Amino acid sequence: MKETNYIKLEFPSKSSNEGFARAAAAAFALQLDPTMEELGDLRTAVSEAVTNAIVHAYPDSIGKIAMRMRILDGNTVEITVRDWGCGIEDVEKAMTPLYTSGGEERSGMGFTIMGSFTDKLRVRSAPGRGTVVTMRKLICPRAKQP
Repeated sequence: MKETNYIKLEFPSKSSNEGFARAAAAAFALQLDPTMEELGDLRTAVSEAVTNAIVHAYPDSIGKIAMRMRILDGNTVEITVRDWGCGIEDVEKAMTPLYTSGGEERSGMGFTIMGSFTDKLRVRSAPGRGTVVTMRKLICPRAKQP
């Protein structure tokens, strides 16, 4: 798919930046004229991806998170959240609903939520090298009002 626009952000893995990332993704997607439901889906997926990086990638320190958003042909928005943290030993296991490495207070539903609110989810990770989460969502074109 051909890229028609993009933006890159980088921020420390502080919980206060999760809301900013969510708002930035929604603001960027506005150029595709999404519905409120589509915007909500994107916000939720980004919130989960960034929160995972904050909580799991850097459990005992502050690290770096990069977010890249692209508009692709066909009214598709692609959002990539990357960290350089501890990485995931077994991605398939980590993507299993209710699995968590974050203790009792975590639900283990982050990847499941990301996948259910986007059309495509890909997770790549290597222990000690970090994780890259890529999500795509089709924004359905709306009929123009006369």
